[in-house]
Amino acid sequence: MSALIQVEQVPTAFGTISISRNPSSGTLVYAVDGQRQGAVDSSGVSLAYYIHAFYGLLIQAKAHNILMIGGACCSLGAMLARAQCQVTIVDINPASFEVARRHFGLPQSVACHAAEGALFLSTGTGVYDAIVIDAFHGAHTPPHLLTPEFFARVREHLAPGGAVFANVLVKHIFDGGADRVARSMKRVWSDVRVLETVGPPDRNAIVMAGEVSQLREPQLLVRPKTNPQVIQEELARMRFRPWKASRWSLGR
Repeated sequence: MSALIQVEQVPTAFGTISISRNPSSGTLVYAVDGQRQGAVDSSGVSLAYYIHAFYGLLIQAKAHNILMIGGACCSLGAMLARAQCQVTIVDINPASFEVARRHFGLPQSVACHAAEGALFLSTGTGVYDAIVIDAFHGAHTPPHLLTPEFFARVREHLAPGGAVFANVLVKHIFDGGADRVARSMKRVWSDVRVLETVGPPDRNAIVMAGEVSQLREPQLLVRPKTNPQVIQEELARMRFRPWKASRWSLGR
């Protein structure tokens, strides 16, 4: 395996963005303060299985006008734009957009707003078919973006038949974070579902609400040039599961 070569470092108020490339495969890696937050193949297709899960769910939902809260390298936004979706991305770090356009193929057609997600919704008037929450400060989503009050504001910006999708990192078998997010969403919507990877202790879950009852486990729709079989296998381990309504049955 070739060692990664640093392409660019961008110091920002929210940490140092580092872009690295694998010279043999052309893979680009996006990291903030040394923590990897995204990677794409040489054609700009994400190498993160949960990004492909988001993509598959949004395509199934026939979402055309999509708001993303949290950008990083904006690989999902770029993939959706290539599928002729109308994409708006909000990220608190304006440098992430500059880096995404310069290195990760983010099209000019994607509207980018440097703002805090909750503030953007509280001051904006846009209505969307789907809203994706994939915002992280370090290894955690800011807690205020996972509260019932925030999801009530999200609902105000969803079109009829719309849905919200949130990425949650699950650190271990006793981590009840996904279920806590589901309970917050349940305060706002009747239909709430959890899609979670089966197997590894450190994994992703996608918690969703709105018109989501008809959605199936996502499949790989855009095949990357690098490690497509690995991503396909990781997607195949994702399953819808019942979420736990009681906080007393969960680890903190």
